[in-house]
Amino acid sequence: MEGARSVGSVAEAAATTAEQGSRFRRICVFCGSQCGKKPSYQEAAIELGKELVNSGIDLVYGGGSIGLMGLVSHAVHDGGRHVLGVIPKSLMLKELTGGPVGEVREVSDMHERKAEMARQADAFVALPGGYGTLEELLEVITWAQLGIHKKPVGLLNVDGFYNSLLSFIDMAVEEGFISQAARRIIISAHSAKELMRKLEEYIPEYESKLVWDTTEQKPLSFAPEPESGVAS
Repeated sequence: MEGARSVGSVAEAAATTAEQGSRFRRICVFCGSQCGKKPSYQEAAIELGKELVNSGIDLVYGGGSIGLMGLVSHAVHDGGRHVLGVIPKSLMLKELTGGPVGEVREVSDMHERKAEMARQADAFVALPGGYGTLEELLEVITWAQLGIHKKPVGLLNVDGFYNSLLSFIDMAVEEGFISQAARRIIISAHSAKELMRKLEEYIPEYESKLVWDTTEQKPLSFAPEPESGVAS
């Protein structure tokens, strides 16, 4: 899948995917509900969406059609892949999220939203974003560290957006708060194509040893659906 690809080449992308395949069926993308000041952030969101389409991967995300969330979801939906937006009922106001893209799954609150997104995904990618993006990202990293899941976690470090975060994490490793193995949970790249390659090659170092479901309601089961390409 090298070189330029026209917007209308979905059939070509599908043929390439059929030959090469992907270990992922669906990837969860965390990103801002704003577009950010740099056009490169917006370009990266669209590029990531196209990479998912080219690889035959569906999208799960926080719902809505504004900001980077809207750009990546439209790119995936327009490319013919399934889009699942998970959003709390209280946020389902058009002025907050824009119109729906693809399938929308309503949940009761933010905790259930994150659990459902994690349950549905085989891997996670963070584009630039704000507090919400960071909170979602760090939670799935922590879950990986605890052995709750073995799913890859990637940072699309557009124009060095996450350099400061990565520097902080490296300092925490030096100060003894994060192990070297836990540091390697985070996969980062400057382009969507490079990041997708690294995610495909990722081998987890943590075993899924914790039993997260301890109540009858089982709100955070990460058991994959039968057709999923990556084990929890």
